[in-house]
Amino acid sequence: MESRNNWGTGIMGSEAKKVLGVLGGMGPLATQLFYKMIIEKTDARCDQEHLDMMILSHATMPDRTRAIMEGRTEELFQLLLKDALTLEANGAGVIAIPCNTSHVLADRLQEEISVPIINMIRETAAHIAGFFPKKDVKIGILATDGTINTGLYQKELQKAGLTPVVPGEQSQKLVMKLIYDGIKNGGEIDFADFLTIQEELRKEACDAAILACTELSCFKEQYKLPPYYIDAMDILTVQSILSCGGKIKEG
Repeated sequence: MESRNNWGTGIMGSEAKKVLGVLGGMGPLATQLFYKMIIEKTDARCDQEHLDMMILSHATMPDRTRAIMEGRTEELFQLLLKDALTLEANGAGVIAIPCNTSHVLADRLQEEISVPIINMIRETAAHIAGFFPKKDVKIGILATDGTINTGLYQKELQKAGLTPVVPGEQSQKLVMKLIYDGIKNGGEIDFADFLTIQEELRKEACDAAILACTELSCFKEQYKLPPYYIDAMDILTVQSILSCGGKIKEG
């Protein structure tokens, strides 16, 4: 059997790439989309030029929003830490977490492991700040109640000099409906719900909006949303490839 340490050596004569470890399964559909996005965005002409990846799809992980709202973050942290340590022990050189809400524990996880964790929230805020050099930029945040209530994106956007805008109570309920009833539950999606959310973003004069939940990344994939909607998982994908020593496909 090939040694674990041979992971990421790539094709003969090529520079070694780091193995990407993925804390996945939160949810499973988003994790499979993340894998697909990594493959499609990697500049590769053969199998061996793609990234080596270890995807730990922990689908039975407690719901992140529910755990946060019910004060069970320690339980969530311990499970995430166990998975992160598993990836580290098996050769992951970089770790990505395609789940926005769980990033409330990302800094704490980083303190416990030596492998760098790509912080999707910070990377997204930095990307937007670079894209909008003008002042007084308003950015909408479409996310779970857990992500909104922890202020993850609000804090990072403000640090980057941007103004965060969260949906009102009724629109936030529609965001949660899209995420849980439409994507996670595999139910029917009423696109009119999204148009209602979009109308509020327009009224608030948002310059752009972040799809700050990986289930909304799946929604974007299905409905081909315009560039106005900045997909946080898209940012994570690019940073994952670059952090592992890969190249981004042009276009």
